[in-house]
Amino acid sequence: MGLVAIFGGGVMGEALLSGLLRSGRLPGDLVVTERRPERAKELQATYGIAVVSNVEAAETADTLIFVVKPQDMGTLCSEITGAMRSGALVVSLAAGITTEFLESALPQGSAVVRVMPNTPALVDQGMAAIAAGAHCDERHLLEAESLLRAVGKVVRVEEKHLDAVTAISGSGPAYVFYVAEAMIEAGVFLGLPRAMASELVVQTFYGAATMLRDTGEHPSVLRENVTSPGGTTVAALRILDDHKVRAAFIAALEAARDRSHELASGQ
Repeated sequence: MGLVAIFGGGVMGEALLSGLLRSGRLPGDLVVTERRPERAKELQATYGIAVVSNVEAAETADTLIFVVKPQDMGTLCSEITGAMRSGALVVSLAAGITTEFLESALPQGSAVVRVMPNTPALVDQGMAAIAAGAHCDERHLLEAESLLRAVGKVVRVEEKHLDAVTAISGSGPAYVFYVAEAMIEAGVFLGLPRAMASELVVQTFYGAATMLRDTGEHPSVLRENVTSPGGTTVAALRILDDHKVRAAFIAALEAARDRSHELASGQ
């Protein structure tokens, strides 16, 4: 696969770096770019990898992974476009930056794969969706999948679906944390110590998510298994239905999708 360069040593860049090393990549197979000197020293000390300039990374890498802020993407492309190796693959994790934009800013014919990751990649439980640019082939997609599987699961989608993916899995962890926060507060309101309420809620989320993944059952089936006629669960679900929580979730994800589209359109 050759040398892999990660452009951006922030939280997601470090998550990908550490995941790749845990998956068996050698420190010598990776380089990172980071403009903050103290952060660069920290990454070198922690992982034993080389931290180099953007131009040096572009000159030597076969695969370039962009993990910079979206507003910095234009500057990065301008800086490295003359230094990139012929045939290099670009994998972009920058939200809202289209493959068309990158293809226009990089050398003609550049293979670009656009990725929508999410933050559980920090604990190797990420969900990433990848979309191919105009010059990608199966080899490029397989390479991108191999890289991202170091920190979780990967699915292929058409680029037009990435706004929906952003709404569901990209922003999705925040919805889960939001509901967990509400349940913990409810536990405190019902008289439980906060630490106990937190433990109950976190393990309940973990267990329920594991059941969804491992049983393959539809969520409605698993929900019905918990919902006895006239019992406590059905009483709670009736309140959620009265407050139109399901409809609110659909509207919320529509709003996230629309905002994702607006951000991409304004690049």
